[in-house]
Amino acid sequence: MTGTRRSVAALFLLPALVLLGALVVYPIGYSLIRSFYDQSGDSFAGFDNYETLFTDDGIRTALKNNVIWVVFAPTVATALGLIFAVLTERIRWGTAFKLVVFMPMAISMLAAGIIFRLVYDQDPDKGVANAVWVGVHDTFAESSAFPKAHPGRDSPLKPAGGGAFITKQPVGAGTPVALPLVGVAPDLMPDGAKKAATAEPADGKVTGTTWQDFTRGKGVGRLGGVDAAELGYAGMKIEAVKDGEVVATTTAAGDGTFTLPAAADGALLRLPADNFKEAYNGLNWLGPSLVTPAIIGSYVWMWAGFAMVLIAAGLAGMPRELLEAARVDGANEWQVFRRVTVPLLAPVLAVVVVTLMINVLKVFDLVFIIAPGSSQDDANVLALELYRKGFASDQPGVASAIAVFLLLLVIPVMWFNVRRLRREVRR
Repeated sequence: MTGTRRSVAALFLLPALVLLGALVVYPIGYSLIRSFYDQSGDSFAGFDNYETLFTDDGIRTALKNNVIWVVFAPTVATALGLIFAVLTERIRWGTAFKLVVFMPMAISMLAAGIIFRLVYDQDPDKGVANAVWVGVHDTFAESSAFPKAHPGRDSPLKPAGGGAFITKQPVGAGTPVALPLVGVAPDLMPDGAKKAATAEPADGKVTGTTWQDFTRGKGVGRLGGVDAAELGYAGMKIEAVKDGEVVATTTAAGDGTFTLPAAADGALLRLPADNFKEAYNGLNWLGPSLVTPAIIGSYVWMWAGFAMVLIAAGLAGMPRELLEAARVDGANEWQVFRRVTVPLLAPVLAVVVVTLMINVLKVFDLVFIIAPGSSQDDANVLALELYRKGFASDQPGVASAIAVFLLLLVIPVMWFNVRRLRREVRR
């Protein structure tokens, strides 16, 4: 009877064992053997392929980035999951919040990569990240409305260095000054811009107009003269300079007219560089310096919900009397969280961190999709380098060595997890 039971058990296990052998054991064994042969697979290469792991610049960059991933991605995702799990216990709509945070887990890595490739687009009109960043920046440091403005033909202005422009001749009180500029499209003029007007002379004061000296249409408009269809440079800053010192400043009205006090008589008028600085265009999220943190951010967006759900399950099974006892003893909420909640959740936190560590060692999809070709070398990770060496560079021996190396990196983490699970079972 015992033999029959063993036969039946073996029969039921056979399909799983066949699949396990075909999909796990055989690929691992083949990769291990292949890693000791040259690229053609005909000659034994010894440890040459493994030596390449530590001498090839691309693989070394990938290894460095994997270390960054293992250190930061699981830590940040677990910390956010812990915060979300604790806070959602105290709010009425906590279940809805958990659903929203966990929802990215339903999205594939491919879809998430495409989403964040758009989120990190350099153009603030397309990329959400830069739209928010530029909005915050412009709240504290407003960008110029005239980044491409410059003097046209026969202009009374000349470059003054550093992006500023200055009049060629001193100005006099009682004689209106014309400061024509070109280079700003009519549809990009400031909202406050009005039709330009010729300034009226004023006794003892310097008046003038600064405007867009351009009218669409061939042969239309007067060069250096204010025409009906032309707009004033609303908000343009004008400085009066004598002997290198600013003696008066003003700002142009909506129609481009401005007035300076008598101190400006005999001065040169300067349009400072602040009028023409380029609009702030945000951060280059997918550039060489930020691409890895940006991709880690997308990973955390996906996996923080996973951490939150596991930690919330641990919180649900936590003995509440211990928390209440701590509060009765005079502990505040931060002390209860740090001294009671976190220690009791330590086994759950270990599960989450270890699971995410194993996961990030294999990360490939997000890096491959989000990082553009110009910075993919800087965002490289071992799984991506394995793909590039095996398929793009036709170096299967090195690719097999990378695969074995990844397996060796995962084994200690898995061993730690198995030991911890056995210890939990004994308890």
